[in-house]
Amino acid sequence: MGPYLLGLRLSGRRVLVVGGGRVAQRRVPALLEAGAEVTVVSPSVTPALDDLIAAGRVTWHARPYEVGDCDGAWLVQACTDDRTVNTAVAAEAEAKRVWCVRADDKDASAAWTPASGRVDEISVAVTAGGDPRRAAGIRDAVVEALRDGTVDARRNRTKPVGVALVGGGPGDPGLITVRGRQLLAQADVVVADRLAPRALLDELAPDVELVDAAKVPYGRSLSQETINELLVDRARQGKFVVRLKGGDPFVFGRGGEEMIACAQAGIPVLVVPGITSAVAVPAAAGVPVTHRGVSQEFHVISVHVAPDDPKSTVDWPALARSEGTLVLMMAVERLAKVAEALLRDGRSPETPVMVVQDGTLPTQRAVIASLSTVADRVSAAGIRPPAIVIVGDVVRVGQEVEMVRAERLP
Repeated sequence: MGPYLLGLRLSGRRVLVVGGGRVAQRRVPALLEAGAEVTVVSPSVTPALDDLIAAGRVTWHARPYEVGDCDGAWLVQACTDDRTVNTAVAAEAEAKRVWCVRADDKDASAAWTPASGRVDEISVAVTAGGDPRRAAGIRDAVVEALRDGTVDARRNRTKPVGVALVGGGPGDPGLITVRGRQLLAQADVVVADRLAPRALLDELAPDVELVDAAKVPYGRSLSQETINELLVDRARQGKFVVRLKGGDPFVFGRGGEEMIACAQAGIPVLVVPGITSAVAVPAAAGVPVTHRGVSQEFHVISVHVAPDDPKSTVDWPALARSEGTLVLMMAVERLAKVAEALLRDGRSPETPVMVVQDGTLPTQRAVIASLSTVADRVSAAGIRPPAIVIVGDVVRVGQEVEMVRAERLP
């Protein structure tokens, strides 16, 4: 018999994921998007999952599965590569009348995870007798038709070759370009950054190779040389490779390095620009980076090293003298030294500053302070990367807009 399809509303409900590998990496972001309280049980996890754990979005028990782990769960995902463990997890869930999805055995699984996609307010979920590849294909056709405003199935196009450097935008999966999503759907291999829109990874067909290229600050990371080699190697195997990045590939995204590496190897490269967080995140927080009569220029600065570091190539005295907006990326850990340099070189202590964490995502939050107090305020608020720092009078414009909105509310 076919399954009874049901849309689960998981907000605030505990979901247990046993296993910390690639299958879990695909499913956890989708569960978080649904508002679930996710607990992962596994001796180890992928870097992408590690980042979600460090951010406090996922609870991790760093150990093997134990009887009793299913207690209190509304849904269980058995995602290990050990059939014996998955069988035990499913048996406990069955005994406790908790629905369990087995990643390794569709016939023994009490429930199936559908191939899912979303276009605006429409969610699409497809099961195909437990065949994930077929379900993903049908899902892709429906989603593509909805996205393009047509009723036709997936377009018959010549498959791309080589490598596509795709900018995924600032975080919200709806802010990737249409072209970027089209290429992602055609990929054989996806090499994804930590800041790439993770929810899109759950839309990938089961046979797509997903390479976790997360660079966790002060944590695990894949070297740029290794990433370059991966792109060239998979493309030489005749596979179409999508390098999925956060923001824009050429705005502090090392896209130029990857393009050069592919060019030197004779690999064709397609660049799909993305919405850079340097502009999108301030906008999402209601702050225009330029505003008539306030700021006629804005500067985007990478602060991967502090102003007093010999490796810094930034002219901080010139930025301090400028009246333009400063948009600082990768600056949270070095914010005190940045403020000190700007103050020393002439910026007013009262210059307004906004720091926005997780811009464009449901977890977005912001701290507003002055240049002289921002480092302490950010530390007290527990703001952590990824975050964008906006320095300048445009921050007041955003505050003014919020005040006008508040006054007009009924």
